[in-house]
Amino acid sequence: MTRGGQTKDRETPERRCIVTGETQPKAGLIRFVAGPDAEVVPDLAEKLPGRGFWVVADRKALDKAASKGLFSRGAKAQVSAPPELLEMIEKGLAKRVTDTLSLARKAGKAVAGFEKVKDWLAGGKAKVLLQASDGSDRGKGKLWTPPGGRWFGCLTASELGLSFGRDHVIHSALAPGRLTDSLIRDASRLTGLRGHDGGASAEKE
Repeated sequence: MTRGGQTKDRETPERRCIVTGETQPKAGLIRFVAGPDAEVVPDLAEKLPGRGFWVVADRKALDKAASKGLFSRGAKAQVSAPPELLEMIEKGLAKRVTDTLSLARKAGKAVAGFEKVKDWLAGGKAKVLLQASDGSDRGKGKLWTPPGGRWFGCLTASELGLSFGRDHVIHSALAPGRLTDSLIRDASRLTGLRGHDGGASAEKE
């Protein structure tokens, strides 16, 4: 039981953010370690050795961690944050999302294109709707978030296109599965950095 009297989900790993001090599911946090050169290294796959310290996936929180020396506190050692740290994290997360989407496509778990996506949504096959941040609001508003699923608008049309071997893609959908769960996690983090609404409505950016 938590202090508030609610039962705690022991199957959901939690970590404490070194900026906010709040403990939350680690799916919403980014892990860091101290590199051999005493520089902060983002561990997006959460596999690097060493003492890990965590920051919520939010641009303001990450900026504060770098500017206020909070990474050193988390590492319990003097470390520095490279000036391009946020760019590294953003590019790394975008690559993880597009790579996972590409794997889902090859496994038959993802489709692209308005009609195919609409068919998947209508047939209840989709768990996630991904739409390009630079796509037409009018066109995107004609599709809807899968019931009980998620919508993301954190990738550009060219980034979505990478996953499907095309120059650009506006609409894509993913079926339930392990790859989709992984994509949701990374897309949620990327949304935190890019400021797009990763929430519930396909009518929002």
